[in-house]
Amino acid sequence: MNDRKLHIVLIEDDKQIRRFLSITLESEGMRVYEAETGQQGISKVKDHEPDLVILDLGLPDMDGVKVIEHIRVWSSLPILVLSARSEEPQKVRALDAGADDYVTKPFGSSELLARIRAHLRKKNNPNHLVESRFCFGDITVDFNLRRVTRNNNVIHLTRIEYRLLTTLILNAGKVLTHNQLLREVWGPGHAERGHYLRIYMGHLRHKLERIPARPAYIFTETGVGYRFVGD
Repeated sequence: MNDRKLHIVLIEDDKQIRRFLSITLESEGMRVYEAETGQQGISKVKDHEPDLVILDLGLPDMDGVKVIEHIRVWSSLPILVLSARSEEPQKVRALDAGADDYVTKPFGSSELLARIRAHLRKKNNPNHLVESRFCFGDITVDFNLRRVTRNNNVIHLTRIEYRLLTTLILNAGKVLTHNQLLREVWGPGHAERGHYLRIYMGHLRHKLERIPARPAYIFTETGVGYRFVGD
């Protein structure tokens, strides 16, 4: 990453929250471009080509999901939704539209900053997950050999378990909805078979996590999907 300031477009109609977020992000050395409507936000994204967008869904002129869809037409930059809408269908709709993450208000600034850093690391180092090996904790995934080891001891994964793990790794830090994972791993004809995913995710955690009930890498986003966090 070079020394220039990271540029963030903040699309939020609540003046107090917008001001708080701007102060918080600027104190971390970021340059923030504020917008209070969806149209203003889309224009600022086009004008400034930011590193990341923070987006509220409840905007005065258009639904935030529409903003996501507009941006996704021409850009793959990280979009982090920050919204008071906590209902699971709302989260799934935003993530399926192309959002990379979803934080529910009220939120902790430390968690928000950590999620921003995770997405920016991925954006600024796009090749780190497509190298021949990926390591997290004491586990190594060798993509060339299609082999997973812990301290050089092979962990035997089924074909589906391996595909599920690599899909999570290739989207590290991003919330993947149940439907996204089902389509990626099983194919479009299995989008309604969520029990497949729960069973295989349980198997994967038992093989990879030291304490499956308290995962360190594969996290459940309740009612929405899963998120992989590497080291």
